[in-house]
Amino acid sequence: MKTAFVTDSGTGKTVEELAKEGIFSVPLQVSYDNTNYQDLEELSIDRIYELMRDGVMLSTSLPSLGKIEALFEHLKNDGYEQIFAVPICSGLSGTINAMEMCARTVGLAFAYVDCHVTAVVQEYMIKTAKRLHEEGKTIQEIKDVLSRIVETTDTLLLPNDLQHLKRGGRLTPLAATLGLLKIKPILKINKETNGKIDVVDKVRTMHKAMDMAIEIMRNEHVDDSYMITVAHADDAVEAEYYMNKIKAAFPNAKHQIIKLVSVVGVHTGRGCQAVQYFKMIQE
Repeated sequence: MKTAFVTDSGTGKTVEELAKEGIFSVPLQVSYDNTNYQDLEELSIDRIYELMRDGVMLSTSLPSLGKIEALFEHLKNDGYEQIFAVPICSGLSGTINAMEMCARTVGLAFAYVDCHVTAVVQEYMIKTAKRLHEEGKTIQEIKDVLSRIVETTDTLLLPNDLQHLKRGGRLTPLAATLGLLKIKPILKINKETNGKIDVVDKVRTMHKAMDMAIEIMRNEHVDDSYMITVAHADDAVEAEYYMNKIKAAFPNAKHQIIKLVSVVGVHTGRGCQAVQYFKMIQE
């Protein structure tokens, strides 16, 4: 069965960038002043943080149903019979349901894995799925491998404040109440939280929050087989400081610093430092 591998801009990659890997993508939407913009296609991450610096209120939404359906029609006309998708998680977006509905409308079989997060692990999973398919793995075998990645995945968010997240309704009730207190919460998003953002701990300063996040990682037995990403919302200096701490704790893991994907940064607010980590598949 000819299978198309589909994701969205939650990966932090443009449609064109993913197309070079043979992967199809649709942009999520970022909105302000009553206008919807295509994430990364019409509005870059840098432009989004520039708007936030200027105090512009932004919101996000799932990809346009018209764009999803148009892509799926195009794929069907090209002879594809099945979609395998790793979209942004269902706890943050309705993208999975929208893709499933459009696939049914167009008449394509639809399979997916909920990554329970977004960003780097989402990109890694869709690329891994395509590679495994090319190696002859069945859809169920691919799902099993991706599910094992999900089990090892965690994302810890260290926001400067919770107002953006609270406004967007993406916090659990307990986490939302912390916004009233003058503390630095450590938030998590993973399979355990069903892709929602919940509180895991709270401290008084950002640097103490970083130390606590590293202790959480140690307790989760992060080792040399992990990819560890620090993602910052418009604060590269603090990201470097955070990464230096992480490298000291896990010197042989794979490390990278990126800008926090726009569809998350809009809600965390500027100054957020996130760390996402997962166990890579041994090839």
